[in-house]
Amino acid sequence: MITFGDGNLRVPKLSRRVFLVGAGMTDFRKFYPAKQSSELCLEAMKMAVERLRISPHEFRQRVNYAVYPQFADHFGDQLLAEAKIHDYLGFDPIGNVGVKTGGATGGTGANTAIMAVASGYASCVPVVGWERMDEVDTRQGNAYIAGAACKDFESNLGWSYTTYYALMMRRYLEENHPNRETLAKIAQKNHGYARFSPFSQIPGDYTIEEILSAKVVSDPLTFPECCAMSVGATALIFCDEETAFHLTDHPVEVTGIGAGSHTLRTADRRNMPILLLPNETEETYKGRDLDWPGFTSFLAARFAARQAYLMAGIKDPVEELDLAETHDAFTVSDIQTYEDVGFRPYGRGAEFVESGDAYLGGRLPTNLSGGLIGSMHSVGATGLFQLAEIFWQVRGEWNEVHGDEKLWQKYGKIKPPVWQCLQVPDARRGMAISHAGTGSHVTSIILERR
Repeated sequence: MITFGDGNLRVPKLSRRVFLVGAGMTDFRKFYPAKQSSELCLEAMKMAVERLRISPHEFRQRVNYAVYPQFADHFGDQLLAEAKIHDYLGFDPIGNVGVKTGGATGGTGANTAIMAVASGYASCVPVVGWERMDEVDTRQGNAYIAGAACKDFESNLGWSYTTYYALMMRRYLEENHPNRETLAKIAQKNHGYARFSPFSQIPGDYTIEEILSAKVVSDPLTFPECCAMSVGATALIFCDEETAFHLTDHPVEVTGIGAGSHTLRTADRRNMPILLLPNETEETYKGRDLDWPGFTSFLAARFAARQAYLMAGIKDPVEELDLAETHDAFTVSDIQTYEDVGFRPYGRGAEFVESGDAYLGGRLPTNLSGGLIGSMHSVGATGLFQLAEIFWQVRGEWNEVHGDEKLWQKYGKIKPPVWQCLQVPDARRGMAISHAGTGSHVTSIILERR
């Protein structure tokens, strides 16, 4: 059993304020043979810089560190790919670092940049994440990704992350008894929202019946309930306060960050008392006799969320956040995350969907971007993609970006006649959860409009 000391539970504190001032991305595709990874990263960086009020040349002169999240060198067959990207972006000889923490690579990259600025080491840090997942076939790609679980144990289940989460889903259904249709509604929602984004890879207007009757990837998960394998890039720009207000009139502040971890092998996760969030008390779980975290919860996610909430002064996330982006690699991981981060108590995640809270117009709209299920999972870019979507929402720019006809045309797409604006009215604060493996690494980042 894990026990905590005061130092373990220390609330993070930034030595100076940190702001996000720019975001850009490519669209995301299963195959992107027309562009090299370096070109995709440049395109994302260009979009982020073009929306600043200085020239690209002046921006380059302000950069003093850079962070490059990429999940796996295997896909692109290029070790130290961050050096190639850094050179292509024109940032040599400024220092940089590559980051890899599985599916949480993007979130960890953002945390790394935030800490560099907060410490005073740097004042302007671009973070550029990408993944090249189309130079190997899907089976080989799945095997590479599955290697982010314990190869001594989990890999024997079939070299597929879907299989790992299918087992969790079976246990979750048995322990908590949600309607099977509720999990399908998560896929329906996220594919549906993806229809209104020019960046999305697999938008869709599914019925619940179509989702439940679709081909099974690993029982009980069907194809529409699983994330995409994507190619694409996302860029963010973090700055200190002085630099931020020089670059834009409307920087967005980082008010909460957190990071958690847990054993790579899920069977090594020992039973322990539930780590309570600010909106919970011991009474919340009185009478609960299930092991925690067990096989259906993620200590890493709860730990990261707790840090971020306490740092940002959030006591009730559903009431105090305006939107969230969760790591919906599978429908079951999404409903697990609702509970881990306190949108509902453990065992009651289905209520978050069935109440309408998770939808646009609800108390805490979640994955309006389309998420990993509907829009993308270009792993190194994923956590950054989530933050970019929150950034545009809290600046009131979602419509300006996603409704741009020229952007749809640029990606060879037709803006749907039934296109819907998904801007959350007066959005001020949002949170992104970036998740790795079977919960081995998780980050939580809260952005707030000032």
